[in-house]
Amino acid sequence: MTTLPHDLARTISERGLDPDLVVRTIEACLDEDLRGGTDVTTESIFGEAADRADIRARQNGCLAGVPVAAAVLHVLADRTGTNVEFTTHLDDGTRVSPGDAVATVSGPLRTLLAAERTMLNLASHLSGVATATSQWVDALASTDTKVRDTRKTVPGLRDLDKYAVRCGGGLNHRMGLSDAALVKDNHIAAAGSLTAAVEAVRSHQPDIVCEVECDTVDQVREAVEAGVTTILLDNMDDSLMTESVSICRPLGVITEASGGLTLDRAKDVAATGVDYIAVGVITHSAPVLDLGLDFD
Repeated sequence: MTTLPHDLARTISERGLDPDLVVRTIEACLDEDLRGGTDVTTESIFGEAADRADIRARQNGCLAGVPVAAAVLHVLADRTGTNVEFTTHLDDGTRVSPGDAVATVSGPLRTLLAAERTMLNLASHLSGVATATSQWVDALASTDTKVRDTRKTVPGLRDLDKYAVRCGGGLNHRMGLSDAALVKDNHIAAAGSLTAAVEAVRSHQPDIVCEVECDTVDQVREAVEAGVTTILLDNMDDSLMTESVSICRPLGVITEASGGLTLDRAKDVAATGVDYIAVGVITHSAPVLDLGLDFD
């Protein structure tokens, strides 16, 4: 497995990502694109010529994945035994406008062009997630409610998707099924009741945080009586969320709205007093941010 340059590996680590995981992800993406062993187009046209190009934004948005794009270039350069440079101009989390130069890459044309699509695919996708998240953050800016992600991420890109959420100003919910318990409707149905499901979790995992999904005020009351400290208010209208918050807040129980939420309703949902809004759309349906590679 490729070892990234020390400074790049440190940058990725400082962003809360595992450099080895990033490299493994990139290697899988490159293997997908170069499954035949070579880029037949560039190998046919170019010899040893070198050049430089800029990665530029073509839309307004929020950046994420610039160090990941740098890692793509270095991984491919390591495979091909070539020397490349990736110079970052704008960091992740930066708001960009069309024409903004995000980074400059230089090296053999064969390497730059073979790496182009994987670099842009990852950076554009992650920047799309960051951009979608930032729109919710902006909509909630005048409130005390924060936006959180869900586990509805692209398979194999969980860590990167959730990193992009952080770049956009959002917060992460659990990274996986082992981080915390989330008792949902199917768990409740199988256990026989909400209380029975919560008691089973506590018996098996007494130290784990346990959140419960409720879709009625009666379930909220049952969850509070069971000692639950975080409640997910699922597909409730504003009046039911307001009533639920009035039950939870005096007892210090955290509330999180989820299900069918749209950006134009963000402030109305926040007005109910919920602590968090859980939004799956920021990861599972975020449009990519258009980034392009432009040669001088």
